[in-house]
Order: sequence, then structure tokens, then C-alpha cells
Amino acid sequence: MEVLNNYQRRKLDESNDEEFYSDPKFVYHLDSNFRNYLSNIYKNEILDYSTVLDLMSSWDSYLPEDKKYKKVIGHGLNKEELKKNKIFDTFWIQNFNLNQEIPLDNESVDYCLMVAAWQYLQYPENLTKEILRILNTQGKFIIAFSNRAFWHKAPNIWTTSSEEERVKYVRKVLITNGFNEPKIIKKFNQPVQNVFNFLNKDPFYCLIATKE
Repeated sequence: MEVLNNYQRRKLDESNDEEFYSDPKFVYHLDSNFRNYLSNIYKNEILDYSTVLDLMSSWDSYLPEDKKYKKVIGHGLNKEELKKNKIFDTFWIQNFNLNQEIPLDNESVDYCLMVAAWQYLQYPENLTKEILRILNTQGKFIIAFSNRAFWHKAPNIWTTSSEEERVKYVRKVLITNGFNEPKIIKKFNQPVQNVFNFLNKDPFYCLIATKE
């Protein structure tokens, strides 16, 4: 079911996303507190010997290395970044704003991950239905994000919304396209003072939705 209108799907920079991501970005887009907290969620949520799909990923997936995986599949837009991600058994390149069909079989994945990426989706409804299709029964979709983005590449629904509105928007897309009511996790760290100023820590938002 569609949630967004045409205006909400538009973004400031409508050029092909593959051009923007053509140069690898070997940096962390989220601070260490965010990454550690997300890894702990993965540790608690993901069972050993599972098939995990990391969508719109990069050179690090924040997956706990001490877990045993049946298979970890990566997806993204930059081949060099994905090649550097040592946890992937395989990966592929695809622009989800042009084509939302995922080239995987029905019920072939146990967990689908999306980190700091939902904010770039122009057709999240179609992609959510595809994720529902490829997830096993009781499979989980784990979405995490903060308040950072490449704002010129994010659609209007994201750039014009408050942080709380973004959580409600992601939830609405999930439940209107087949997922159960998601578990929502929010974590706000107090700023840390150093000798120069206050350093704000990234807020943490996570939705965990289960397929029936």
C-alpha cells in the first residue's frame, strides 16, 4: 500500500544515486556508541546459523564477529566498499530508487538489515513488500538510523520531518505493507564535554518488524 505522494518522494538532487556513490567512502557515518549499540541488538536478535541480508550496506556491517552465520549477503551501490566488507559471502549492486525487485528467492532470508539507509528510499513501500517476500516465516527486518544523512539525496518525506515523525513514517510503511507492529527502540546519549566544547552523540532509532 502506498504511503508517500509524489512530492514526498522527490529529493533536492535527482541525479542517479550511482553517480554519487561511485567513489568509495571508507568512513564511519555513525559514531562508536551507535555502532556498538546496534551490534548488541544484532547479538540479541540474530540466531546463529541464520541467513542475513544487509541492504544498502558499505564496508562494515556492524554484525558481531563472534556469531556463526549460515550466509551473509550484502547489497549496495559501491563495489569497492562491498568488496572490503569481509563478513559478506556474496553481494550485488542495485539502485533501489530505480528498481525495487530483490533478486532472491521467496522465504530465503532469516534477517534483513538496513542501517542509515531508509532515509534515501523513494519507493519504500515496494521495497518493503519485496523484503516481506524474501523473509522466512518469523523472519525479522531490523532498521536503524540516526539524525544524519546526505540531505540532498534524501527525499522530502525525510528532510521535512522531525525525528519522531520519521519513526512514525517508517512504522507506517511497515505495517501497511504486511509486517507486524514493530518493536521500537530509541536511545539518546548525553553530550560529552571535552576541553573545547560539547560533543553530541548520535541518537539511535531502531525498528524491528517480524513477518508472521
